[in-house]
Amino acid sequence: MKYKGIAKKIIELKNADLRLREKLVKAGQLGEGYNKKMEDLHNSNAQQLDEIIDSIGYPTIDNIGKEASEASWLIIQHSISRPEFMKKCAKLLALAVKEKLANPTDLAYLTDRIAVFEEKPQLFGTQFDWDENGELSPNPFDDLTTVNERRKSLGLNTLEEQTEKIREQAKNENHQAPPDFAKRQQEIRKWKLKIGWINS
Repeated sequence: MKYKGIAKKIIELKNADLRLREKLVKAGQLGEGYNKKMEDLHNSNAQQLDEIIDSIGYPTIDNIGKEASEASWLIIQHSISRPEFMKKCAKLLALAVKEKLANPTDLAYLTDRIAVFEEKPQLFGTQFDWDENGELSPNPFDDLTTVNERRKSLGLNTLEEQTEKIREQAKNENHQAPPDFAKRQQEIRKWKLKIGWINS
C-alpha cells in the first residue's frame, strides 16, 4: 500500500456516511426524498475523494488497500448529485477492472446506477426502487435472462433472489413505500433535471 494516510482519510469519510445513514434509519427519516444532511455529506465526501483521485488516480487495492478501495467505491456510489464525478469514476474504474486492479462487481453497480439516473435500462439489475404496487423492484432492465447471465458471470445471485433479499432488508429497516407513487416519480424526475442527469 502506497498511501496509508490517504487510505485512513477515505475510510473516515465512509464511516461518517454510514453513521449518518444509521442515525436517519433509526429516526425514520431515510425514506422520504433525499435527506438534506445526507446530500450535503455525500457532496462533501465526493469533493474530497475527487481531489484524492486527481492526486493518486483511481483508489485501487494496490494504492490504498482493500478496505479503503471499497470505501472509495461506496463514496462514489453515493455521490448522486455529482453526475460528472460519477461518470469520471466509472471510466477510471473500468480501466482498473481491465487491468485487474479493481472488482468487476463494483463496476456493474456503478454502471447500473448511472444508467438508472440517465433513464436507460440497467444491465445487471443492481438498482431498486419502489414500484406502483408499493414493492421494492428492480429499476428497468433490458431482459431478465440476459441480466441473470451477466449477474452469474460476476458471481452474483439471480435477480429474483436479489429482489427477495432487498425486500427483506427494507422490511427489517422498516422502510415504507411512498404514499403517492406518481408524486414521488415526478419529484425524482425534477431532481434529475435539476442535477443534470437528464436534459428534458
